[in-house]
Amino acid sequence: MSRGAVDGLRSAHPLADLLPAVYLEDDLARGFTEGLDPGLAPVFLTLDCLEAYVDPRLTPLDFLPWLAGWVGLDVDETLPEARRRAVVAEWARLHHQHGTRAGLVRLLEVATGGTVEVFESGGTTWSAVPGAEPPGGEVPALQVVVTMRDPGDLDVARVERLVREVRPAHLPFRVEVRGRR
Repeated sequence: MSRGAVDGLRSAHPLADLLPAVYLEDDLARGFTEGLDPGLAPVFLTLDCLEAYVDPRLTPLDFLPWLAGWVGLDVDETLPEARRRAVVAEWARLHHQHGTRAGLVRLLEVATGGTVEVFESGGTTWSAVPGAEPPGGEVPALQVVVTMRDPGDLDVARVERLVREVRPAHLPFRVEVRGRR
C-alpha cells in the first residue's frame, strides 16, 4: 500500500487562511505556510474522507487487504473486486462469529456464491439420565460442502484457504464441491 503526492492537489484548508490577523499581510508568513499546503493537502483530504477508507465498499482497492487484516481475514486477490469487497464487509459484520459454524457458512456463501453446508463432529447436550451417549464423534472433523450451478468455476484451493483461516484451529477439515441438479 502506498500513497503519493498528487500534482496540483489544492488543500481544502490552506494554512495561510488560519494565520493570525497580524500575519495575514506578511508575505513571508503567507509564502511559508503556502509552501506547506501541498504536503498537508493529502492528509487533510484523507481525514475529510476517513469514513470511506474504513468502509470495504468504498475504500481504495489497495487498502482493502489492510482493512481485511483488521478482522483477521486474508482476502484472495484472485477474486473479482466486487466479491472481495463483499467478503470483507460481510466478515467484518460477522467477525463476532469467527470460528463458528454460522460464521463459516455465511462467509463461504458470500465468497463462492454457492450454497454451503457444514458438518461437524462435535456437539453439546444435556441429559437427565446418567451415562447417556455424548453427541458427536470421537475424532474431531469438519466437512464443508459447497453446491454450485457450475462447480468447475470454483477454485477449491481458494475455498480451502478461506476455511483454514476462519475454522477453529484444532479441527481438520475437508472441502467438497458439488454441482446443482
